[in-house]
Formats: sequence, structure tokens, C-alpha cells
Amino acid sequence: MSNVVVLDNGGGLIKAGHGGDRDPLVTIPNCLYRPLSSKKFQHPSPSTSEDLTSAAVRRPIDRGYLINPDLQRDIWAHLFSSLLHVTPSSSCLLLTEPLFTLPYIQRTTDELVFEDFNFKSLFVADSPSLVHLYEASRRPEGLVSKAQCSLVVDCGFSFTHAAPVFQNFTVNYAAKRIDLGGKALTNYLKELVSYRAINVMDETFIIDDVKEKLCFVSLDVSRDLHIARKRGKDNLFRCTYVLPDGITHTKGFVKDPDAAQRCFTVDDEGSTPQPSETEKDVVQIDGTEEPTSRKRIDMTKNEFDLTNERFLVPEMIFQPADLGMNEAGLAECIVRAVNSCHPYLHSVLYESIILTGGSTLFPRFAERLEMELRPLVPDDYQVKITTQEDPILGVWRGGSLLASSPDFEAMCVTKAEYEELGSARCRRRFFH
Repeated sequence: MSNVVVLDNGGGLIKAGHGGDRDPLVTIPNCLYRPLSSKKFQHPSPSTSEDLTSAAVRRPIDRGYLINPDLQRDIWAHLFSSLLHVTPSSSCLLLTEPLFTLPYIQRTTDELVFEDFNFKSLFVADSPSLVHLYEASRRPEGLVSKAQCSLVVDCGFSFTHAAPVFQNFTVNYAAKRIDLGGKALTNYLKELVSYRAINVMDETFIIDDVKEKLCFVSLDVSRDLHIARKRGKDNLFRCTYVLPDGITHTKGFVKDPDAAQRCFTVDDEGSTPQPSETEKDVVQIDGTEEPTSRKRIDMTKNEFDLTNERFLVPEMIFQPADLGMNEAGLAECIVRAVNSCHPYLHSVLYESIILTGGSTLFPRFAERLEMELRPLVPDDYQVKITTQEDPILGVWRGGSLLASSPDFEAMCVTKAEYEELGSARCRRRFFH
């Protein structure tokens, strides 16, 4: 069989590699960016160390769907020729596509694959079915594999989907969507920091890094808001993020990583643990003594503090109504997706919830979701939530597994079939 290129074309990241491999060869942002030091847009590289402060960004995908085919063609051309080094005319492409993609966008995608890049054949898959396939293969004796049924919760860059999967096919009529993803969370954090500290509305890459390193999910919002109002050492959530200065460091970083981890020491009763002798010494000398590195950072004043922003940003996923959005939270979204399926499947779906997508990487995400979900689920049903070992690469690994199966070639649409039958007829093969 010809070489299979597996391409998970997400709104935030592109994951690309060869079918049968465990991990993708390339993971890059799905965008072009223009640093302040450049006059033209550039392709991101897997290991860029360039200063991305105030970099302008152009993305081909908005709200999960392709809106700029020309830009996507440019990004894919760079990916296939310079990073993957593949020959499309002798390769098959396995491409991921969001649920409920419009026929016009499907036609545009097919034109890119067959007419612009001249791929030999194409298979289009949706994320939930690939996640289900990978998890079922990882645990052959588990419930997902035996029942061939699961509920995939995909919290990605552009949106969040709760989609039941039955026998490797996504149950489209039961899939539910929340228009919240990593991009919306980053934008919300931009607004909070810009209002309270310094203007960072143009710092997409930097605030992405702040969100990934410092944000977490609160298990008791009212308690944590009370703690966040405290002063000094009693405020366990306060931590400082240092912005890049373009000279000594080109990337931002957390000033005191140990202080950033103190938020996880709050016990269930809301009391804060007493500091050890070493920590007391640090607190006492904090205002009088400063190491040379910390002193240099303080002199620049190129930094800002975070307190309740750390848990208020992920809180959007569970309580979007707090921001005036007329949408249900994630727990209610899952219940609605399950209730749209046959009652015989309800108990199995609640017991086989799989979390994937980069926004599920927030600490305590699964624990909070179970707390919210349990009161909404009948008492005689168990609730079991599983987070993928790597939520960012889970979809790609499922695609790689499917591409290595012996029946994969027969499932694909060839270029000759596309030219004879057209896009709409060929798409029927994918059951979307």
C-alpha cells in the first residue's frame, strides 16, 4: 500500500505524520505569524525560539471551520514539502474534519486535496470516532472495547463537543456543541489581564503560555474567591508571570514556579496549611533580600500578577452563563447528548466518558466535571471519566491506528473516483 499521511488539521495545532507511527512527526500551530522584527508573514517551525511578542497572527480556521482555503493551501504546502518531505501524488491522506462541516467547506477541502496537491486518495474522519478507536485498542478488556460505545468530550481550540460513538461511528444526531474552546479562554484571559494590569490584547502566544502554565480548575469557586482576596502569604493563588524583554529572554516564564503550585495545597475544608520553617524564612526575607536574578527582573517591571484569573478562566467551560453566554455548561451538555441516545445506551455512555483536546489539560478538570455531572445523572448509573494519556495527540494516534489497518485502502476515495463522481457522491462513503 502507498504511504499514508495522517493529518489532524485542528484550529490551533496541526499534527501530521505517517500512518502506523505512535507519534506525529510534526506538531505546529495552524497559522502564519509576523513578528515585530519582520515585514512579512512566516511559517512557524516546530522548534522556534523567536521573540513572538506582539506577533500578528493569521489563521485559516475560525470557530472550527475552514474560512481561508488559500492560507490553508500555503500552510499545507510548507508542511508537506519542507517538514514531512512527502510526495502527495504517491500518498494517501487521512484528514480529520469537525462535525457538521458545511458541504461548501467539504467541497473546498476536496479541491485542496485532489486538485491542488494531487493526492492519490483521501479518507475523512471525525475526531470522536478516532478517539474511540484508539481508546478501545489501548484497553481491549475495557468497557469501551467490549461495548463498542463511548461518549467523547472534545475540548479543543475552537469549540467543545460531547459526541456519543457507537461501533466506531459518531452518532451525529446526539452530538452537542458548546462554542467555547482554548481560543475563547485565551481571549478572556487577555481581557482580564489587560483590565487589571497591562495591555496584552495583542500577545496571543504569550497569554496562551500563561494559560497553559498557571490556570487550573477550581473545585469550590466561592471558597477560592475568598482565598484570592487575602493579602500576602495567605493568598495561595498569587503568582507572577514575567514577560519577555527581547534581550535576556525571548519567552515569558513563571517567576516562582513553587508559588504557582501552592494553589493545590488548599484542603477540602478551605483552610490553608501552615508553612514549613523553610517557607517561613522565605516569606520573612521576601521583602528585604533578593537574589541577583530576581532583582534584575523586578527592575524591569515587565511582569504582572495573577490571582483569581487562574481559575476564573477555565470556569467558563462549566458556567458559560456567567459571561452572558446563552449556552449550557459542559456537564449539562453531556447529559443532553446522552439523553438524545436510546435509553439502553445511557448507563454505558455515562461509564465510558473520554476526555480529549488541549483544554482538558487544566489540573482537576476531570474531577470538577465528575462533581458537576454526578447530581445530574440518575443514582443507579455510574459515572466514570477517563482522560487520554495525551489529549492533544489522541485524535492523531487514532488516525494513525486506522491508517495502518488492512482495510484502510478500500475505505478511501481515489482521485479517479473524485473526478468521475464529484465531491458530494464521494463524501457519502464517509457516513458524515
